[in-house]
Amino acid sequence: MDWLERINRAMDYIEQNLSNEIDSKEVARLACCPEYHFPRMFSSMAGMTLSEYIRRRRLSLAAYELQNNMNIRIIDLALKYGYDSPDAFSRAFKSLHGVNPTVARNKGIELKAIPRLSFQISIKGAVAMDYRIEVLDFEIEIVGIKQKVLTEEAFQIIPKLWGEAAESGLLQKLIDMSWENPQCKMEGILGVVGKQAAIIDVEFDYLMGCRYTGDKEDMEKLVLPKSTWAVFPNISEAWKRLYTEWLPTSGYELADLPCIENNLAPDRVPNSELWVPVVPK
Repeated sequence: MDWLERINRAMDYIEQNLSNEIDSKEVARLACCPEYHFPRMFSSMAGMTLSEYIRRRRLSLAAYELQNNMNIRIIDLALKYGYDSPDAFSRAFKSLHGVNPTVARNKGIELKAIPRLSFQISIKGAVAMDYRIEVLDFEIEIVGIKQKVLTEEAFQIIPKLWGEAAESGLLQKLIDMSWENPQCKMEGILGVVGKQAAIIDVEFDYLMGCRYTGDKEDMEKLVLPKSTWAVFPNISEAWKRLYTEWLPTSGYELADLPCIENNLAPDRVPNSELWVPVVPK
């Protein structure tokens, strides 16, 4: 329940600052969650990105003000809710509400109300969630190619990156590298989400690589310290259920390290794993 209270405390902060700048580091701090984890955690639970939720809430409040304060100027609303110009505000407003701000002043116009989000645990339990705890008492060396990914488009961009890696030969190169010195833990082709320092809330680094001892020309190296991991089969399913079902009652907190998507050989069952860094509460 402490976990749930922290998430809702972060949502309170967002709600109180919709007309101000929202500090992503403060949101993550209130949720007691590493900054690079929070946008993905929010998307998993809410079904939309954090930036989209904030945008929609602001435009919902703007519509309310337009109908209840006939003296307020559109340029003042634009600046209040974070838009550089009335034109940018009007485009965003029409995209959500279907009418421009001037028309929205009229009574009888149908507008969209985007309610404030709060979270509660839904007791499910009908489907078991498999996992294991791996304690790696050694450093992990990962070598690969780093790409910038927009947070709000990550679910669309990352599969495309892997498709491009297959076409360009990068995927096969990583497979060959993984066999030069095979590892028994986290042995597949890896997608490292973010980095140890915090990422900014609009984009993050995604490292496509494998465990590899030594350096490789034209590739970057990431070294992760000794750490504990919760490992879940099937990446896509694990992301959907991690934050809402496993984490709240697990006895663990997220550690300040990136999550790792581990893609195994196609004939393996399961053929993918999500490695989540954790520490006991």
